[in-house]
Amino acid sequence: MTNYSRIFLIVLDSVGIGEAPDAKEFNDEGADTLGHIAEEMNGLKLPNLDMLGLAHIKDYKGGVKPDKPLAYYGKMEEASVGKDTMTGHWEIMGLRIDQPFQTFPDGFPSELIQELEKRSGRKVLGNKPASGTEILTELGEEHVKTGGLIVYTSADSVLQIAAHEEVVPLEELYDICKIARELTLDEKYMVGRVIARPFIGSPGEWERTANRHDYALKPFGRTVMNELQDAGYDSIAIGKISDIYDGEGITKTLRTVSNMDGMDKLNETLDMNFHGLSFVNLVDFDAKFGHRRDPNGYGKALEEFDVRLEEVFAKLTADDLLIITADHGNDPVHHGTDHTREYVPLLVYNKAMTEGRSLHIRKTFADIGATIADNFQVPLPAFGQSFLNELK
Repeated sequence: MTNYSRIFLIVLDSVGIGEAPDAKEFNDEGADTLGHIAEEMNGLKLPNLDMLGLAHIKDYKGGVKPDKPLAYYGKMEEASVGKDTMTGHWEIMGLRIDQPFQTFPDGFPSELIQELEKRSGRKVLGNKPASGTEILTELGEEHVKTGGLIVYTSADSVLQIAAHEEVVPLEELYDICKIARELTLDEKYMVGRVIARPFIGSPGEWERTANRHDYALKPFGRTVMNELQDAGYDSIAIGKISDIYDGEGITKTLRTVSNMDGMDKLNETLDMNFHGLSFVNLVDFDAKFGHRRDPNGYGKALEEFDVRLEEVFAKLTADDLLIITADHGNDPVHHGTDHTREYVPLLVYNKAMTEGRSLHIRKTFADIGATIADNFQVPLPAFGQSFLNELK
């Protein structure tokens, strides 16, 4: 007999809440995603998150502390070596990553690029960190003229290949990405994801299409989602969750195009009759605002998310558990455009709760995965401590 029949897990991509104890090792001293956004906004209005207990975890400008927050609340520090999306998510589901994925702030090594050119039969343009829209403005016209592949990366461990659908047919682009995936499986590169980024249009009017495809590494071990799937439970992936885990342990995938679409899809699962996990990543916080160092856009997106929680609360049943957390930080006033090593929030709510309590500081994100496994009585991960019995 499970405690909760459905668990809804929301990852607010990059919503860190202050520097982690080891932030100095990552050059992230002073990072505070939520705190700095609130300062830049002259106060954030997040009444639903505060009602759950956010301001009890983290003092921030505009935050309100109710005497009796409804959720169990705490914060988590990352045990794995890294601060990227895949590391954070894999740890949430019970894996500890001791060898970090590589990032490429100066572009990819020349021997890798030369081999990609040789095997694809096309020249490479770019080969540097860039925003996906800016690099099209810079190199789109040259790509159309020459047929060269636009290769770029970001603060994450990704190799992205952009190509116009009328210049490089989709199937060819996908085949080239498979070649890049094969080349970057080598330990000396350790690239988390290869991403096909097809686009259409003309100079000044480039438009990325919905035909993106990710080629991710498979998790290095079994995750809690593998255990759920094998035990016959539902494991629903919303947004980029399926890509992050390369489809492992997932029974249904719902694609999204934005945070708000992610909340729409989450609400769809709230209306479904399923038994297991619904797991969503809200990527806009990170991709649109953190990396682009836009604290005001980030703050508005947080307030928009907070409003959408009212719909979630209305649909939750007495047999449901809601967990809200993040996977790393991305302080929009920090130096550079990289992720930041921070604590992340932990809010755990069931509508029967009338007064939440502190879950304190969790030493690993994997405590979430352990709790989910404990609830559904599947094998617990080797890493992580369940807090299920603390939820009274």
